[in-house]
Amino acid sequence: MNEEVTTFLNSGLLDKYLIGATTFNETEEVEAYISKYPEVQNAYDTLQHNLEIVAKSNAVEAPKRILETILNELDDAPVVQLKPRIRDRKWYKLSVAASVAALIFAGTSYLFYNQNQKLNKENQVVVEEIFDLRGDIEMNNKKLDEVMAQFKRLNDPETYKYIMQGNDRAKNLKTVAYINPKEKTSMIDVVSLPQLPEEKCYQIWADLQGKMVSLGILTETDRQLKRIPFTENANGLNITIEPRGGNTVASLENTVAEISLR
Repeated sequence: MNEEVTTFLNSGLLDKYLIGATTFNETEEVEAYISKYPEVQNAYDTLQHNLEIVAKSNAVEAPKRILETILNELDDAPVVQLKPRIRDRKWYKLSVAASVAALIFAGTSYLFYNQNQKLNKENQVVVEEIFDLRGDIEMNNKKLDEVMAQFKRLNDPETYKYIMQGNDRAKNLKTVAYINPKEKTSMIDVVSLPQLPEEKCYQIWADLQGKMVSLGILTETDRQLKRIPFTENANGLNITIEPRGGNTVASLENTVAEISLR
């Protein structure tokens, strides 16, 4: 093998030509060497064959030191005169393009799969949020129905309003009782309650023919319309100060507010 051919094969132009990376002038130079020198033609055919195998297996790199191996083989192998197969480079380009397209398709499919999984998770979150929202709406509707029912009772002509104000022992105490004898309902709205020691509490009673019946304990948390047991034929209502937790017998000496229902 003469020095000119060796220099050309070591220049890397043949490799660039195989992958379509040569300029117009470099392409003419390579094709001239292939046509003129059988050794270059043989090296080109060998390189093309090996790279076609690589392309078919979707490889992206040619085997390392392939040109050096081919040159060593050419030194011992007989020279075979072959016709140039310049157009085979187009087939190789198509193979590489097909391999690249397959890789792009695989990458795109994987990307779409990940996006689909992410969307599925987001959809599940949205579904759960909608379910929770429906629960909240149902709860709010229920509360609204209760409020509307309370307002309906308050606006009922049969509902009587009684204001209970504290005496000297609890001057700032004020509650409003709403009693409907026809519907047999009783409600109380705690407007203000003076603070008591921790061991004491306020308790409301119904006076039923001289017997005091407990209707429950009043606290700061009752500062809203609250239903209390209806006591038919009650003569009045009393609020007393009792030990913490309430009492079974009213401490009338500790009465802080009272009204007559007659």
